[in-house]
Amino acid sequence: MSKIELVRKEMMLALKAGNKERKDALSLLLSALKNKQIDKHAELTEEEENSIIFKEIKEAQETIDTIPKDRVQLIEECRQRIAIYSEFAPKLMDAKEIRPLISEVLRQLHLAQPTFSDKGAIMKALMPKVRGKADGKLVNQLVSELFSK
Repeated sequence: MSKIELVRKEMMLALKAGNKERKDALSLLLSALKNKQIDKHAELTEEEENSIIFKEIKEAQETIDTIPKDRVQLIEECRQRIAIYSEFAPKLMDAKEIRPLISEVLRQLHLAQPTFSDKGAIMKALMPKVRGKADGKLVNQLVSELFSK
């Protein structure tokens, strides 16, 4: 079942249950997914669906981070959206799962002692393996640690 179908089903359940906040949040997510599908003129891949969900989570988090702290209702609404959207997001890889992939990429690139100038090549080879499965900031941080040793 695609994420669009899953979100639509959950939205209908929320509507029937009278849970307006959940229905509204799922409606926003469904719109984002459908808009991307319309733009693409084809079905979305699982990776594309996940990237849209992560984008929506990130936007809600940025709203929380940037609005004045006295806007309590909006902050709470964004927190609810993040919690709801997280139900549909895959579990992200942690540092323990990413490090072996970095080591594998270093072996493939024949880099025993990588330097900062190798970072672009490392990231270029690594990102397709972790896209949609790991936080890009964490990946960048772990690769950067190679040069601080």
